[in-house]
Amino acid sequence: PIPNYTANAMGVLRGVLFLVLLCFGIPGALCLDNGLGRTPQMGWNSWNHFHCAVNDSLIRSTADAMVDSGLIKFGYKYINIDDCWAQSRDAQGNVQPDPKAFPKMADLAGYVHSKGLLFGVYSDAGNKTCAGRPGSLGYENKDAETYAKWGVDYLKYDNCNNDGIDPKVRYPVMRDALNKTGRPIFYSLCEWGDEDPATWANPVGNSWRTTGDIQDNWDSMISRADQNNDWWLYAEPGGWNDPDMLEVGNGGMSVTEYETHFSLWCLMKAPLLIGTDLKSMSSDTLRILSNADVIAINQDPLGKQGYKRKIDGDSEIWAGALSNGSFAVLLLNRGDATASITAKWSDFDLDPSKEATVSDLWKHTNQTLTGSVTSSVASHGVAMYRITPH
Repeated sequence: PIPNYTANAMGVLRGVLFLVLLCFGIPGALCLDNGLGRTPQMGWNSWNHFHCAVNDSLIRSTADAMVDSGLIKFGYKYINIDDCWAQSRDAQGNVQPDPKAFPKMADLAGYVHSKGLLFGVYSDAGNKTCAGRPGSLGYENKDAETYAKWGVDYLKYDNCNNDGIDPKVRYPVMRDALNKTGRPIFYSLCEWGDEDPATWANPVGNSWRTTGDIQDNWDSMISRADQNNDWWLYAEPGGWNDPDMLEVGNGGMSVTEYETHFSLWCLMKAPLLIGTDLKSMSSDTLRILSNADVIAINQDPLGKQGYKRKIDGDSEIWAGALSNGSFAVLLLNRGDATASITAKWSDFDLDPSKEATVSDLWKHTNQTLTGSVTSSVASHGVAMYRITPH
């Protein structure tokens, strides 16, 4: 059966009304105006692999590895420090990095920039971060000014220790503070999907988390994809649904499952933030993260999130429209055994009589077909295609 998305469509109408009120019905509201995120952000974040074990040396060596591995050529550009870099505030309320781990943030940002990359940091829309470091609630303007002075290009903004204040109140304050600096800073809301941010965050941030934190295992990854799928109508250039960062290469899933993870994130137009150690990644990890054909689906300028079109037991068809009239189509096998899966053109609104070029994005082969494509798909695996009608 094809999933019923009527509820999502009605939600969009309600969301549009709310966004109009948020942007234009509240005195002083600025709305996001940084020109960023026209395609989903790509880069690296420290948390999934290193957690709090972060310092200046790690960030510099990661920037080096992003360039030396060639990943920079595929569009990965942000080098982002997650939690645990901040230590305190001075007498004037200015946030202070851990002086041993990060002695000079501006110098670190300069080094990252010298590599042709961009530099990101983390804070929290609460009194403390999730790791107990200084949060930005009540210090939004001071912190935004500090980030701009350092040369920060990206802010991940978390949701811990928030005093129960509505996120629709807390998150726009930092948006406005970032806007006032005059520096374009990508604004990534990490609200965990608690208050359905897809319905209100488009004028607030460049991306918004739709889920809780991902873990490096199949069940966690696939459940994040399912949750993110619910909000496909809300993604567009400048604002993206975020099912959390990539776990590819961290060791908790098989190579096949990591290919599925990466394929789903690319089809869903999710942020592609690598979460492994770039300095020691395997050849399979590099191969997955550097698949230009799959990345091109994620970075397609039309910006339409792919979503589930058909469910048949453990077999699913996901698909999304692309800018040149093509379709990205993914055949997903959630089962424990290899399965033959067929995607019909009618499953994703393509005329069944149309002849089309079917490009396999993992096998890198092309064939001409009419009406459908069938593949034998491994357990927890995918077949992924770009289908271009003639």
